[in-house]
Parts: sequence; structure tokens; C-alpha cells
Amino acid sequence: MKKLMSITSLAFALVSCQMQAQQNSTIIYPGATVELLADGFSFTEGPAVDEHGNVYFTDQPNDRIHIWTVDGELLTFHDNTGRANGTYFDHKGNLLTCSDMDNELWRINMQGEVTMLVTSYDGKRLNGPNDLWVRPDGGIYFTDPLYKRPYWTRDPEMQQDGEHVYYLSPDRNTLVRVDENLVKPNGIIGTPDGKKLYVADIGDRKTYVYDINADGSLSNRTLFAEMGSDGMTIDEKGNIYLTGRGVTVFNPSGEQIEHIPIDARWTANICFGGKDMDILFITASEYLYALKMQVKGVR
Repeated sequence: MKKLMSITSLAFALVSCQMQAQQNSTIIYPGATVELLADGFSFTEGPAVDEHGNVYFTDQPNDRIHIWTVDGELLTFHDNTGRANGTYFDHKGNLLTCSDMDNELWRINMQGEVTMLVTSYDGKRLNGPNDLWVRPDGGIYFTDPLYKRPYWTRDPEMQQDGEHVYYLSPDRNTLVRVDENLVKPNGIIGTPDGKKLYVADIGDRKTYVYDINADGSLSNRTLFAEMGSDGMTIDEKGNIYLTGRGVTVFNPSGEQIEHIPIDARWTANICFGGKDMDILFITASEYLYALKMQVKGVR
């Protein structure tokens, strides 16, 4: 009984400390706590927000894309997604997906019609597009790590000569590699002005920031944080949100300013959404979570 009381007291102290930290946070809304919105999925990933604030997210093992609407309703958008992982909306309101059933980049319009944007590089299949970001002029950056999937019927070994970052031009005619010197690139996000790109090398436990050049190439790679990440997002103040063991937030200078614990085995990805873009949506293992914020996301 004494041991139980000690554990209970410790748990209360931890919760109290967490609540106090959130009260003092510069980014979390005072008094807000992480809220479970939905569960029962196999593995949630790739949240992306549309122009209205609805959040689309994937359940990759079940090959589905769901929607959490601004009215708090859970819907199914698509149930044949090519095993979509990361997603992002383009400037015309189409959902772009990293569909790694056959290692492709897809565009899905709101009627559910699919267009293949990328099917190969240099005559070979990609390893498995994982996450992506669209810059202001419509060009697409995406990461291509290798995670061997149990549903692959093709050769599961690496198709390319490494795990790289790619850029697809706005006219969709040119695909180039923009970084060939990472161990396992994964999460990716850019600044709204299109000048900076952040890429997480989850295989080397590092996140880098680059300058984006007019032709889509990258330069001045700089270490941003000694931490890798599965998914990433950015807020209106330029803070960068990394995932894995919960959500860890860094200011634009690379200083950690917040850690948000998540009750799940793995926190995969995040995005801002809601009518006012002030809700942080978190995909983590079998769950979809949300947290009210003081800062807003950027579309």
C-alpha cells in the first residue's frame, strides 16, 4: 500500500509538472492538454490540411485516407491509396501522396481520381517515397528512404544507389536529386516564403536546414538539431516540430522550446489544422490526437 501511494504521488507530481509547463508554454494554449480524437487504426501517418482546415491522414497498413473535419466528424476519403504514407496538398487543392505500394508519388483530386506524378528515377523504381512538401511555386520536395514493406511483391532490396532527397519541378517534367549525402531522410518541411527547407535524417539522428535556390537545388546545408524525425511541421513563428518519442519543438535558431509527451508507442507525424489553424493534429500509432495551441500553422 505504501508503494502504491508512492507511485500515485509520483504520477500526480509528473502530471502537475506537465500542466505547469503547459501553463508557462509560449506555444501551447493555457490549460490545454492532448486530446484523443479517434483510435482503432493500424498505424496513422501523413496528416495534411486543406484550405478549410479539414485534416486528411493515412492509415497505411489498411490502405486508407481518412478526414477529420472542422466539425469533428471522422470520414473516409479514399480506400485505395497505394499504401499512402506522407501527404500534402498542392496549390490547386489536390492531395499529393507518397504511395509506396509501388514506390510512387500520386496526385488525388477531390473526386478521388489518381494521377501518377513519379514512378521511377533513372529507369529504376524509387525506394519508397515517405514524406513531401510543396514550395510556393508548386515544386515538390520528397524523401525516399528504404523501409521494407511486408506487402511488397517486388524485390524488397534497395532500388536506388542510396536514400536521397528529390525535387520535382512545377511543370512535373524534371526530377532531380537535391541531397545524396544522408543516411535515411524522412520528415521534411519548408518555410512559407520558400527560402528554407528542413530535412530530418532519422538514420543519423539529425535534422538539417538548407537554402532553397530558384532552380530547386539546395545549398548551405547546416545542422539544425541533434535529433531525427519521422514527420515535421512548422508554425507561424518559424518553430519546427519534430516527432518520434512525442513531439519536440525547436525555435528557428535550433533551440528546444517544448516537448509534448504522447501516449503512444510512436509519434509519426503532425500538422496544424482546424478553422483557425490553431489545432496541432498528431498521428501516433493507432491514434489521432489534437492539442490546442497559442500559435497557428501555415498553409
